[in-house]
Amino acid sequence: MKNIFIINAHEFYPIAKGKLNQALVDRAQANLKNKGYELQITTMKDEYDVNQEVEKHVWADAIILQSPVNWMGFPWSFKRYMDYVYSAGLTGQLCDGDGRTRNDPSKQYGSGGTLTDKKYMLSLTFNAPEEAFNDPSQEFFAGKSVDDLFFPAHLNFRFFGMSPLETFVCYDVMKNPNVEKDFIRFEEHLDKLFPTLA
Repeated sequence: MKNIFIINAHEFYPIAKGKLNQALVDRAQANLKNKGYELQITTMKDEYDVNQEVEKHVWADAIILQSPVNWMGFPWSFKRYMDYVYSAGLTGQLCDGDGRTRNDPSKQYGSGGTLTDKKYMLSLTFNAPEEAFNDPSQEFFAGKSVDDLFFPAHLNFRFFGMSPLETFVCYDVMKNPNVEKDFIRFEEHLDKLFPTLA
């Protein structure tokens, strides 16, 4: 992997101005650039060209999706991005339709991805504490993990044939933040997944 595409999916709200997500993008950019990676970055607050965004996905060896968790999912502006960009890539750049053909009904739905040599990583910021996950005694998530909650997001990338890298999470960022510890963990996470290029 040499080419990394970072997407900052943050959407500005008065109670969530995006400083943490931007800081994580900045740290990823510095970390990866210092190790020899080529980078492209798209931010939801900026204008973008749909066809260029499709090409960034084709160019990338790995995608890092940096996003806050708004109402148990991505902000609306990234959902809009997916609707336009991912729909534009349905004709072969990202996938060849859904993988099925009228002549061969044995092919499975979701098997048409053309990015089978590429990877993706979710990096998420949560108001929820870490203890709320993976514990059946916690009623809200009922023992589910972060990756269970983001299963539809994983399916979107799987639809393109991509493979997941380990998800990174900053927990409890509004009521009990530990940003400096999160930054250290993030750097360690990046170092584990993206070693220095020779």
